[in-house]
Amino acid sequence: MNDPRRVASPSDADRLLHALERYWWLFVDKVARMGWGRLALAALLALLLGAILGLALLALAAVLVSGLVKILAGGKYQADQAASQARARGEEAERQAELEALRRQLAEARMGALQAQIEPHFLFNTLSSVCQLMEDSPARALAMQKALIRYLRSSLPEWRDSPGETSLGMQLELSRAYLDIMQLRMEERLRVTIAVPDALLPARFPVMMLQTLVENAVKHGLEPMADGGAINIGAKVLDGKLRLEVRDDGAGFPEQPGQGMGLANIRERLSLLYGQQAELTLEAPASGGTLAVIALPFALT
Repeated sequence: MNDPRRVASPSDADRLLHALERYWWLFVDKVARMGWGRLALAALLALLLGAILGLALLALAAVLVSGLVKILAGGKYQADQAASQARARGEEAERQAELEALRRQLAEARMGALQAQIEPHFLFNTLSSVCQLMEDSPARALAMQKALIRYLRSSLPEWRDSPGETSLGMQLELSRAYLDIMQLRMEERLRVTIAVPDALLPARFPVMMLQTLVENAVKHGLEPMADGGAINIGAKVLDGKLRLEVRDDGAGFPEQPGQGMGLANIRERLSLLYGQQAELTLEAPASGGTLAVIALPFALT
């Protein structure tokens, strides 16, 4: 006869999971409070130690993750501190507290969005692919490494410096780097066409929205297909609005539970930024696949 107390007790796996979660948040808090100078010194020591122990890629991954945490969690920590100080002041400072609260919410939104876009599994899968290619195809391994560096270089400054918008050209560069990585992984199963006029590259465009559509097209539209497929990115100005189109000829990505969070976030952000002047639409072309279109007021940076 089973002892009910044993059934109710947590398993070793549960205890390990809780311990890992607790140490993760301790790490995030420590890095958020750490100065950039100390963090840079710790990163250098980690890279040296990784090289000595033959764990260079693991050390590099740890340094990249620490940098992401510092940029995002550090900003949130500073916003929290500023908001707490503002609430302690009088009636005039109450407006400042509201501003700091908005900054804190923005930092939290950025953290959630960046976590969705630069997910740990994408980073580690890419590093793992680099390791495998180093044995079989050093040239492709180097190309993937360069594409990953371009991807991180294109994404991190936006989240550190931008209030929510950059240029369409910067967003295209980020998506190009991502698609270069995916083409090296999927090889001939992924075909990419980008047709955006140079005159539209300086147009203002919200951060990470294009990237979300591109990732959805690859993940839900093309990767499930045995033969893969094609993704096409285009842009034009029509009736004073910039129309950005992402089309794929795969299985599509209908807004079903578990697949629509990124699209819902796009719609919410478009509403906050532009009100009724912007929208995201999804279509199912007769030829198959999915056509996603973001339309918003056209303006140059």
